[in-house]
Amino acid sequence: MASTYRDSDRTGRASEEEFVDILEERRCSSDLGFALRTFNPQPYQRASPFSTADLNKAVLESQYLRYVAKEIAMETGSSLEEVREEAYGILDEISQNMQLGFIRLLGYTLTKVFKRLFTCIYVNMEGLNRLQQAIQETPVILMPNHRSYVDFLIISYILFTYDIPLPVVAAGIPLAGMKMVGEILRRSGAFFVRRAIGSDKLYWAVLSEYVKTIVRKGYAPLEFYVEGLRSRTLKSLTPKLGMMQMVLEPYFKGEVFDITLVPISISYDQVVEESLLAHELLGVPKPKESTMGLLKASKVLQKNCGTMHVNFGHPLSVRQLCQDKINRCQYNLAPRDLPQTPNAEVKACVSWLAHLMVRLQEQGSVVSPWSLMACLLLQAPVAVLTEEGLPWQQFIEKTLWLRKLALDFGASLNWPGKASDSDVMSSTVALHCSVVHLKAGRVYLVQDEEPQRKHPISPEQGVMSAAVAVLMLASYRNQALHIFVRPALLATAMHITKSTQRDELFTVFGFLQELFSYEFIFIPDNMSQDFEEACFLLKKCGAVHITQNEVIPSDTGLEVLSFLQALLQPFTDSYQVAFRYLSEDAVPVFTEKQFLPDLRDQATKLILSGELHTHEALSSDTQKNVLSALQRLEAVTKLRASNQNEYKVNKAAVRRIGDILSGKIPPQNLQTTPDARL
Repeated sequence: MASTYRDSDRTGRASEEEFVDILEERRCSSDLGFALRTFNPQPYQRASPFSTADLNKAVLESQYLRYVAKEIAMETGSSLEEVREEAYGILDEISQNMQLGFIRLLGYTLTKVFKRLFTCIYVNMEGLNRLQQAIQETPVILMPNHRSYVDFLIISYILFTYDIPLPVVAAGIPLAGMKMVGEILRRSGAFFVRRAIGSDKLYWAVLSEYVKTIVRKGYAPLEFYVEGLRSRTLKSLTPKLGMMQMVLEPYFKGEVFDITLVPISISYDQVVEESLLAHELLGVPKPKESTMGLLKASKVLQKNCGTMHVNFGHPLSVRQLCQDKINRCQYNLAPRDLPQTPNAEVKACVSWLAHLMVRLQEQGSVVSPWSLMACLLLQAPVAVLTEEGLPWQQFIEKTLWLRKLALDFGASLNWPGKASDSDVMSSTVALHCSVVHLKAGRVYLVQDEEPQRKHPISPEQGVMSAAVAVLMLASYRNQALHIFVRPALLATAMHITKSTQRDELFTVFGFLQELFSYEFIFIPDNMSQDFEEACFLLKKCGAVHITQNEVIPSDTGLEVLSFLQALLQPFTDSYQVAFRYLSEDAVPVFTEKQFLPDLRDQATKLILSGELHTHEALSSDTQKNVLSALQRLEAVTKLRASNQNEYKVNKAAVRRIGDILSGKIPPQNLQTTPDARL
């Protein structure tokens, strides 16, 4: 019997669910026996037997695809037969070909891999039971977060373990090109999607009809990542809406009575690719996915990545969620088989649902002690971490203080209940020995050591070396940010304005939410609720007193407010570096290709001069997020005629945003614009 645990009072909300280590049974039974055992899942009750060939035939013969093919033939002057032949080729590239034999092969291989990589893989059994029931009643969409390549495999592995119908999984097209591996994935349920579809009308039509047919027929649960890409920062990403629109359309058109969405939160003690991700953020090109690359990376099997938690959230009815949000009558005005462009109401509903799913993924995540430790380590200067170190006993006390704050804020923590706090933290440092180490009662940041180097490294190389360790730390801090981000925005607003007036704080809170909308994910049109949540949490932990018109820091609240404001300081500092560069040094029209290295050079110089204290300004994701935020705030404009991602900057507007962020412009001057834009 697999071991179970219910978390103690040191772990918070996860105590509501029982988690089972699915690897325990695998460690004491035959891997081959597991892979070859009887697999007897209970599928969707209304689904008729439907093979892969039947699915592909239904897509190619659909009225929708016939209509689009005729349109394209007329527009391009091609024959209808040529267009249909192209559609067949696209479907052949996309479609999965799930076969039980390959599922068994993958089950056997993954058991070997997971037992080497992870100490435990914990799964919440109540969530699995709810999922098993939901799959029998409606078409189900599985929506996990995406932090590692392991995400792609783990859900299917768990469902195979518990005799639950296996999902078809949306995967990036580069995986299809991996020799042997691509075909194994295809035959294990993966269907492959191009990264950039652009204006390819036929590809879009084939893909969307393929996805909609899977949902309409209840062919299998469908799994996709609403964030679109794997997060290199381990933070939630802004959801991509294309696939979300596709899976929801059968409900909008009344082709199915309901659809069930299941948010899934995958949390890691240690991500296999942590060093690779940090180097990518510093401009090192991502290695191309290939079978040879996978074989070369097999040395990661020597790593111990600690535990993984997979938390299956409550199944959500699209019918109930969309009640009063959307009028489906518009879809009755045209035949279902004809293409229809979604109107503003539908787009808003799809966006709201996608953002809601990301929020639920965050709430379901289980935060490790290392994430809390990383929050604190990043608030110490890099020079202190590398040269002096932090006193270990003091660091333990501060981490336990932060644990209590996280629990007050409603977090779920993976804090082992049987070991002493000191032992938990010592073993955590040992697990992350590539980033920090403990020596003579002090914690130090590990930097790349190359004793064989013939020449001393340059100051710039020293900055980059430190940045790798800092960005690895930052990625684990990011896994805990969702717990603190709303009260941290309010603490930052209090710091910027030096005001206690509720309306002024609300205005600056809204400005910060808008500015950091690509760093942290907020549900659209939910700012008032976010502000109220921030006030509630700060009051709950005793950091502030709330009156009808004021938010007043308490005598004992300084430690909490200082921590929260410092938590966001790397983001505010990084944005100010970008604002300074754009308003002073940048040419009026620039490309993204110029912007990223130039900004990185500027940040490096500022770090070396002692003017900038965060290495996170060197991250390409942060730099791109600044650019997106400035576009949203209309201070930077993307030139549509350009093929090179050219941007035009309004230097005065950028300077004004920087002045608001630094508190030079009082909040009273912002209240004339309700959304805190310029």
